[in-house]
Amino acid sequence: MHIAVIGAGMIGAAAARHLALAGHRVTLVGAAEPADRIAHDGPFASHYDSGRITRQMDPSPFWSRASRASIARYRGLEAETGVPFFSEVGSLMTAPGEHPDTARCRAVLTRDALPCSVLDTAEMGARFPAYACPEGFTGFHEPSLAGMIDPREMVRAQIIAARSHGATLIRDVVIGVDETAQATRIALRDGAPFEADRALIATGGFTRALTGAALPLTTMGRTVVLFEVTEAEVARLGPLPTLISLWRGGEDFYLLPPLRYPDGRLYVKLGGDPADMPLEVADMTEWFRSDGDAGVARYLKGLMAQIMPGLNVTATRTLPCVTTYMPSDLPAIGALSDRVFTAVAGCGRGAKNSDELGRLAGLLVSGKALPDWAAGPLGL
Repeated sequence: MHIAVIGAGMIGAAAARHLALAGHRVTLVGAAEPADRIAHDGPFASHYDSGRITRQMDPSPFWSRASRASIARYRGLEAETGVPFFSEVGSLMTAPGEHPDTARCRAVLTRDALPCSVLDTAEMGARFPAYACPEGFTGFHEPSLAGMIDPREMVRAQIIAARSHGATLIRDVVIGVDETAQATRIALRDGAPFEADRALIATGGFTRALTGAALPLTTMGRTVVLFEVTEAEVARLGPLPTLISLWRGGEDFYLLPPLRYPDGRLYVKLGGDPADMPLEVADMTEWFRSDGDAGVARYLKGLMAQIMPGLNVTATRTLPCVTTYMPSDLPAIGALSDRVFTAVAGCGRGAKNSDELGRLAGLLVSGKALPDWAAGPLGL
């Protein structure tokens, strides 16, 4: 079967790899990362970054299973391609003792038998003195099979692996997907159109450009701040896990400890918008070309002073990103027709779960049954 995978990002590249491994003829279509973000006038991808949090623990049985399946394959993909992308620094999630997610996380530890330590405020302060944790908080520390992935490098590894198993990569932008009686016709912005038996649309926040209103997707503009630190500061801080914290009053945030970006500099990354900013497809390219929201950036800078009050910062950068949501908080892995299928994460968990989401989407588009643990929640 000839399958066109539209979107060479985290889920699309993973789907292409799994489909090629299964013996299908695969054509993966997606533009390369633009050399100049500000001048770029086409679609963007969320993997144009150097850090995403990955962890096994999740209150949702679906996402917990998908996380564990994806993480279990990281090292194998690295070994196969020679591309390292997983930093196993561990993950820390904190929340007030009375927060509903605190009880949910305790239940997850029992349900999934995860390697995780439950810490009180004093214990967190002793283990991770660089992080200021409010009194009365509970911490869930996953020391292994958790940490950070470099999404840009993970996608590179997926594409290398997919091509090694026979997939074809076309660096172009799909502008239309049409069905004929015998095939699916894929129209390209720059190249000649081609036909495939089936198509999988995995274009993240830009999915509605191809599907219209067929899916109830909502895309939110997000802003992150990168806090530049020196090598000496990294050494002073010592090893740190990633941090997700559910503060009282809804001030949730996530933080990635120092990681190196393509400019060669080291940054601590902080995100956590205090309000939603819906985006239409027509607005997204301009949003990605911007520096994000200045008000959110000021908020995050103030928040960092509370989270890591002793951090020695030499400079800051602000970047835009997006998160695309489904009302169910589950991925939009499904069929638009007998020939056209979709794979969109549907929440902010897509990066760490991308390999398993790509595998599930590959099963569906190739006519295979999904495992019961996924088919039930996805309604398939």
